[in-house]
Amino acid sequence: MKVLILGNGQLGQMLGQAAIQLGDEVLLVNTRSEQVMPVGAHLSLGLSVEDAVAWADVVTWEHEQISAAHIKFAQHKFLTDPNAIQPLTHRMHEKQMCDSLALATSPWRSFQTANELEEILNSWQEGAVIKASEGGYDGKGQWRWQPGQPIAPLLQTAGQQPGIVEALIPFSCEVSIVGARTQTGETYCYPLVENVHRKGILSYTFAGITHIPTHLQTVAENWFRTLTEHLSYVGTLAIEFFVVGEGNEAQLLINEIAPRVHNSGHWSLTGSNCSQFSLHMRSMSQHPIPKLTCQPTLMLNVIGVEQIPHELWGQFQVQPFWYGKDAKPGRKVGHINFEIGSIDEANEWIEQYREKIQTLDI
Repeated sequence: MKVLILGNGQLGQMLGQAAIQLGDEVLLVNTRSEQVMPVGAHLSLGLSVEDAVAWADVVTWEHEQISAAHIKFAQHKFLTDPNAIQPLTHRMHEKQMCDSLALATSPWRSFQTANELEEILNSWQEGAVIKASEGGYDGKGQWRWQPGQPIAPLLQTAGQQPGIVEALIPFSCEVSIVGARTQTGETYCYPLVENVHRKGILSYTFAGITHIPTHLQTVAENWFRTLTEHLSYVGTLAIEFFVVGEGNEAQLLINEIAPRVHNSGHWSLTGSNCSQFSLHMRSMSQHPIPKLTCQPTLMLNVIGVEQIPHELWGQFQVQPFWYGKDAKPGRKVGHINFEIGSIDEANEWIEQYREKIQTLDI
């Protein structure tokens, strides 16, 4: 299979590497410069995007912000209609989709202007998170507010673009499910993993080592199936959730949906028999998909630093992944997977290395 990937960042590179391991041919498109390049090298091949689309059997993406021009060029080569996932690039439309499918989210209201935002907050009775409808990731484009706090400053920031006001949920933890749907409608999901954020940025993920109530896995897989069938989606997709309540009373609320491979699935590069990147490629082709496994793994993001401690490169249970990006505070430049035996061991690694490999002052 010949695969063209829109995007040459770390997700595109890891998708490309997975495809090569399966024997596929791969090209990447730098969606800013429009250059077509091979996996692992910032080298323009001198092809136009149209030429690359004509060469490919299938076109996929590393991120959901797909330009109208690329949709036009490659519409007949996508296995998922990019227009179908557009609601997932707009927070109000994403909320509306979840409501229409009876997939629970936190209470919310939308606004178009600063005046509308002011009216909502004047009648809002609980803590709120205000989010821009479009753009923003890793904590950007979000503002927190509590009743009694001044509203006027928010009107000059959050109120300058359309957005939503969400109830600030007192969750017990954050989890996500990563899985894929095939061309024939079969779905494959990894176990729910627990995610911990700092300043809105994913700091680390526990896979296979925390005690997430078992009934939530069933709920998450059912919702995954409902959503991907609604979208006629083919490939890997992630859903982030808040967990509210404890034990048998615990419930899920959808936080965000990512129609692509996802940071919280990076543990699968070493902790599963099939990574989320390989799963994406297999779901688009005739390559078989095994029953997915999950070995206890800690995924710790590398954020805003130019290097990691030297000793981490030489330990057999530690696997660093470097993205080749310039280091800036708050920017993900790599991640490290740790093979672990317990939550206590994971916390020891976090305690020892998190402050050394994460600079979040943005």
